[in-house]
Amino acid sequence: MLREDRQSGGESQVIPIGEQETILLIDSDQHSSDQIRTALLESSIGSFPMEWATQLSEGLIRLGKRGIAAVLFDLSLCGGSGIKTFDKLFSIAPEIPIVVLGKAADEALAIEAVKHGAQDYLLSSHHDIYSLARTLRKAIDRAAFAVAQHMEREMAVVTLNSIGDAVLCTDVAGRVTYQNPSAETMTGWTREEATSRPLTEVLRIADGSTRRTAPNPLERAIQENRTVGLTPNCILIRRDGTEFAIEDSAAPIHDRAGCVIGAVIVFHDVSVARAMSIQMTYSAHYDLVTELPNRLLLRDRTSQSIAAASRHNRPIAILFLDLDHFKHINDSLGHAIGDRLLRSVSKRLVALLRASDTVSREGGDEFVILLSDISDRADAATSAQRILIALNEPHHIEGLTLYINGTLGISIYPEDGKDAETLIQCADMAMYQAKEDGRNRFQFFKQELNLKAAERQSIESGLHLALERDEFLLNYQPKVNLNTNRITGIEALIRWQHPVFGVVYPERFISVAEECGLIVRIGHWVMREACRQARAWQNAGLLAIPIAVNVSAVEFKEKAFVKCVQSILSDTDLEPRFLELELTEGVLMKDVESAASKLRELKEMGIRIAVDDFGMGYSSLSYLRKFPIDVLKIDRSFVNQITTLQDDAILASAIIAMGRSLKHCVVAEGVETQQQKIFLQAHHCLEGQGYLFSKPLGATEFAHLLQNGL
Repeated sequence: MLREDRQSGGESQVIPIGEQETILLIDSDQHSSDQIRTALLESSIGSFPMEWATQLSEGLIRLGKRGIAAVLFDLSLCGGSGIKTFDKLFSIAPEIPIVVLGKAADEALAIEAVKHGAQDYLLSSHHDIYSLARTLRKAIDRAAFAVAQHMEREMAVVTLNSIGDAVLCTDVAGRVTYQNPSAETMTGWTREEATSRPLTEVLRIADGSTRRTAPNPLERAIQENRTVGLTPNCILIRRDGTEFAIEDSAAPIHDRAGCVIGAVIVFHDVSVARAMSIQMTYSAHYDLVTELPNRLLLRDRTSQSIAAASRHNRPIAILFLDLDHFKHINDSLGHAIGDRLLRSVSKRLVALLRASDTVSREGGDEFVILLSDISDRADAATSAQRILIALNEPHHIEGLTLYINGTLGISIYPEDGKDAETLIQCADMAMYQAKEDGRNRFQFFKQELNLKAAERQSIESGLHLALERDEFLLNYQPKVNLNTNRITGIEALIRWQHPVFGVVYPERFISVAEECGLIVRIGHWVMREACRQARAWQNAGLLAIPIAVNVSAVEFKEKAFVKCVQSILSDTDLEPRFLELELTEGVLMKDVESAASKLRELKEMGIRIAVDDFGMGYSSLSYLRKFPIDVLKIDRSFVNQITTLQDDAILASAIIAMGRSLKHCVVAEGVETQQQKIFLQAHHCLEGQGYLFSKPLGATEFAHLLQNGL
């Protein structure tokens, strides 16, 4: 950096000044300039490099180039223009401190210049080394401090104006001194309107529940000289009456001495957050479809009822309700209609019961009812009966008339359990027992159901391991031509070689496998093993005849069922004509069109189709004609009594005649006596299966049967 110090005669002297603060002197007097330059360079406070301009216009040009720390300005250059000339200088660089110089006679003008922005003034009698340097140092420091304060203040204002939280300040008397834009929006008062008004007029805070005026946190912050917050559930009432749920904190403002001179409050709108919290709390305790208490709230209320019942030595009841065949309505009419039906049922239940009772939705089509005020079991039975009657009334939904029944299980505190979870589980078990007994009824819990549940749990746990441990095996039973006594087919029958219970028959575990989701894997294993064994017998040169495999409803419903059958046949190298799939009427009738489509695909592959347990379902001839069926199997319950009960004989003969008319091969199951065989032959039943011919055999024993015949 260079300093240009003008000398007499218009020539310039350039003096290096490094990083020091440069002073600009605007003065036409050479003698005064030399005197000031000497004083600035020799000062004990520190030397001040100087640039000298003899005219105001020259000084203004130099100021425009920046790099000047302070200005010494001789007022005599003003001539007759007075303060106007100073104002012109000040307007060029208002941030640079100006110290005016003058004679004793100019003191009044110098004082006026200070009022217009000059930092200080010096009279010619004070141009000594010390006074001049000290005055400049103070002027520079004051200007730097003012700039720093201004920057700090600007940063604070910009920050407060840009934040989302509302900020409002008051003096110690509770009058508003400041509001940021967010506070203006929330209170409805502009900064100009709010300033100097009482805080209680601008910031109206009330209790959200009672609507009474809430204690003002700013007043507390001032009185208690500490940071405080609003009481919970407060609202801000805007100038136009709009209400906001708010949260805040207020703190006192202190001066340098530590005295409280006011307070500041920072607050924000929490209406959305509070609404979300309320909604989340509601969602955590209530079912969104029916608006009934959910399982969490039910268990809490049940626990409270148990505590009260224990104190007063009285019973309570839990009713577990399952809607019968709701899934059929949901699948056929859609989930929207299903949800409407659930809401209709829930309203009916709530209207039927007392205010002290709780109706909850457990999930799906299951409801749990807490009867917290009963005298005995008879009260629970009465409520259950009323529920069943009410459910039987039609539901009118979107132009449809829907009928739905229910099945109920009942548990009683304290005899069936002493906690909520146990009571609900017991009621659930009783409901399942009622379903097995025929649905549309209620059943009280019995202790023997616990044993049944324990056995079921043991079976379910064992099934998960059975596939991994290869505990399943197949037995084989022949189908026999009743006229020639020749073996015409084979049925594969699954057995479970349980490590503890020994041989377990399918009646004990198939339903559990369906419920716990293992039936598909088990079904695939059965089909693969049966096809593998059939091919092995053929490879051994034994009689090549079809092998029949039972297919469950869950397995048949799988989208990839047909592809799975194709894959198994390919893997085992068995021709499709040697595989027969047995399905019950119920499986086929659940979705007639889908079932017919799958059966046609299987039939086109060459696979035989059999209807098992025929006569026990709800088929009609019109539906049967849609299916490409090869075999009708008469259920053993008809065959068992055909020689003793006339009705069973009539039904069996009718089924045989119908099968023959549809050109199906009719097979009678459960043939155990010669008399039954004679009856079936007389009515032209082609084939039979049962203990009269052979019990189910292992693979090795059955190979001997194929080789030697019956």
